[in-house]
Amino acid sequence: MTDKGNLSDQLELWGAVLRQTPEREDASFRSISGRDIEPLYTPLDFDGSRYLDDIGLPGEFPYTRGPYHSMYRTRLWTMRLFSGFATAHETNERYKYLLERGQTGLSVAFDFPTLMGYDSDDPRSEGEVGKCGVAISSLADMEALFDGIPLDQVSVSMTINGPALMLYAFLLITAEKQGVPFDQLRGTIQNDILKEYQAQHAWIFPPEPALKVITDIFEWSSSNAQKFHTISISGYHIREAGATAGQELAYTLKNGFTYVESGIERGLEVDSFAPRLSFFWDVHNDFFEEIAKLRAARRIWARHMRDVYGARNPKSLQLRTHVQTAGVSLTAQQPHNNIVRASYQAMAAVLGGTQSLHTNAMDETLALPTEEAAKIALRTQQILAYETGVTNTIDPLAGSYYVESLTDALEAEAEAIFGDIDEIGGVVPGIEGGYFQAQIAASARRSQDEIEQGLQTIVGVNRFIDDEESPIEILRIGEEAAESQEKRLTELRSSRDAGTVEETLERLETAACADENLMPPLLDAVRAYATLGEIRIVLERVYGRFKEPVAF
Repeated sequence: MTDKGNLSDQLELWGAVLRQTPEREDASFRSISGRDIEPLYTPLDFDGSRYLDDIGLPGEFPYTRGPYHSMYRTRLWTMRLFSGFATAHETNERYKYLLERGQTGLSVAFDFPTLMGYDSDDPRSEGEVGKCGVAISSLADMEALFDGIPLDQVSVSMTINGPALMLYAFLLITAEKQGVPFDQLRGTIQNDILKEYQAQHAWIFPPEPALKVITDIFEWSSSNAQKFHTISISGYHIREAGATAGQELAYTLKNGFTYVESGIERGLEVDSFAPRLSFFWDVHNDFFEEIAKLRAARRIWARHMRDVYGARNPKSLQLRTHVQTAGVSLTAQQPHNNIVRASYQAMAAVLGGTQSLHTNAMDETLALPTEEAAKIALRTQQILAYETGVTNTIDPLAGSYYVESLTDALEAEAEAIFGDIDEIGGVVPGIEGGYFQAQIAASARRSQDEIEQGLQTIVGVNRFIDDEESPIEILRIGEEAAESQEKRLTELRSSRDAGTVEETLERLETAACADENLMPPLLDAVRAYATLGEIRIVLERVYGRFKEPVAF
């Protein structure tokens, strides 16, 4: 037992000596989020007597040390790369390339028209088809995307939000056509519309009908697709837009609680859908802050789900998460440095206890990854898993005075922000009034100012600059993808049963007007090969389209 009185006296004497020692002039002893970092942390900085209440054991409440008892000693995290470009056929080849080299899950990147619910041949899609991800306009495209890839053996994550309902249906019917029952399908749809309004801006409907649609997915999946995670509540895009670690933590969890409340308001038992909620975090450059953030997230989620929402199933309390290394930290200057950044970020994610991990490729700030860059990103995870020893013991940084103090500080910061959000009426009023957008923008401005003033060092950008840099090979997507997609859509529309398509779309619109669950009529429309854009137009007639408030 530490004699805290004696330790306090010793620290005072130690501090007197420390103050006589000049600190480095080229360093700012603050986190990327602006948190002041003390020169030393001791038992005085956290209450070790609350070990079981605040830290506990892996797989046990409050899950600070991980959602599972054995963590990586039983199963490594799922290794993913965010992949998608041009057409479904070309992306299918990339997926097979990655799976052959040891990737264990697929993470689908969609192009911008798909993210916004437009078909590839829509005039608004011109110049964007296949450029930042794969173009998926119909069930036929989804079938091609997973041709030869057994959906009962490979976990699929889809980063899609505004039209998540439609892409989920495309995946379900693709699995059905492969002979895979819905209840055997594994994976995740992001489906997190609240953070789109706050940070990402790929929305279709206003908040209230968008929440209704998401709750439809919860309700239908609780009986039909029990292994599929129906939402990945995402802090990643909030952080990429400029939020601090504390803001990412608080806004993401508060969004999660809002989805829980929406399900409960529908009349669903919390334990009927909460086990299929998952999370998606950004892991940035501040190594220890990111580890502490993941630990704090699990603890906060468990406490609120048990004490506020009455969840009793342990799976409802276990925050399971996917992590991606920080795209915003990648630099166009000296792009090989990005391999190092992604490696440290990946280690922080693993030490923080992630269940799934995507490492960014070194060239992603310039273009979609080449095969070589993607392979290096995958090898980064494999070296981490099999060569470094970080998977040998569970939560090895638990008990670190610094990490435990940071975990406590981030939890306290998040709880304070929850109070601020409650004061303005909750998440939806905050979105409609521009609160989140303004807070994130202010944090982004502060960080950019610090970089420009040299208070934050970005190697290769504002320090250690090379006057001449060798160019690297990048993947360029031409207009061939758009031409191919336009041809495929023309053939699809001429070969399908137009009467059946029209009939199923009418039933879908009737269900939307009657406030019924959209999943059954939607699946019928998808089976008839109604396109993404056709389905969006029908639902937009009923629900309208969101217009963002102006925030300064």
